[in-house]
Amino acid sequence: MTELLVTPKSVKHIEVLIEKGADAFVIGEQKFGLRLAGEFKKEAMKEAVELIHSHGKKVYAAVNGIFHNYHLNAVEAYINFLHEIRVDRIIFGDPAVVMYVKEQENPIPLNWDAEALVTNYFQCNYWGRKGAKRAQLARELSLDEILNIKKHADVEIEVQVHGMTCMFQSKRMLLGNYFTFQERQMKIQRNKEANELLLYDAERDNKYPVFEDYNGTHIMSPNDICLIEELEPLLANGIDALKIDGVLQTETYINVCTEQYREAIDLYNEDPEAYEDEKFMLVDPIEAIQPEHRPFDEGFLYKQTVY
Repeated sequence: MTELLVTPKSVKHIEVLIEKGADAFVIGEQKFGLRLAGEFKKEAMKEAVELIHSHGKKVYAAVNGIFHNYHLNAVEAYINFLHEIRVDRIIFGDPAVVMYVKEQENPIPLNWDAEALVTNYFQCNYWGRKGAKRAQLARELSLDEILNIKKHADVEIEVQVHGMTCMFQSKRMLLGNYFTFQERQMKIQRNKEANELLLYDAERDNKYPVFEDYNGTHIMSPNDICLIEELEPLLANGIDALKIDGVLQTETYINVCTEQYREAIDLYNEDPEAYEDEKFMLVDPIEAIQPEHRPFDEGFLYKQTVY
């Protein structure tokens, strides 16, 4: 059964998303995880794991940051903590995480998420032999590439089906440093105001969300991926998990998306023809709350990646 994976903003939000039909949750602390929808410190992590497990759902801890030597002691301690609270999976991009997990007496399975690097099934299978049970594919892949990887992969395959994607990341606080240089104080945070911080490309009439956090500066895509009308080939070919990324989105927006994708998946599983007939209406509640400056697109599902 295909898993519906979501990114909650708080423990209370998890309760709502369980009711909306989510199967699994990505949570973590920005010190270790990249572009999280919400910040979960250790106490919140413990509470979230207990809540999620009490409903028979799964919880994945994001430890997919890019780590330097001075991070390693903290990463090791965090891996120990995750094994104490027994999350279901640890999401990683850095081999350091693999090494620390292997040292555990009862290692937690890994999900490989190295953003744009996950582009072929040899990579997926290589990390599978190192302990990964799943690979989250790069958002720049076409449908044919996704299905080809699924056909040859020895691990589960996860695909993002909704939300914005990261176009650029720098470890430096580029905008904060710029305003400091100008002797202007500007702190950029992930909050309601951050949603209004946009880079404007007049030539293409695109607006790119920008925010800074512990991991540096992130410039996000001007459009939101929306594949709710394109799920048939993914579900028919056994893609293991469909992810809704809620970074820089409101709780209400994530709730509506979760509800609609849950309905789409269930409808397909019950009757693929019914899904084909009704899929065009499933997007309507999401479109009703979609920000005007963020049109939907299908990502690179049907088009070649352009750099």
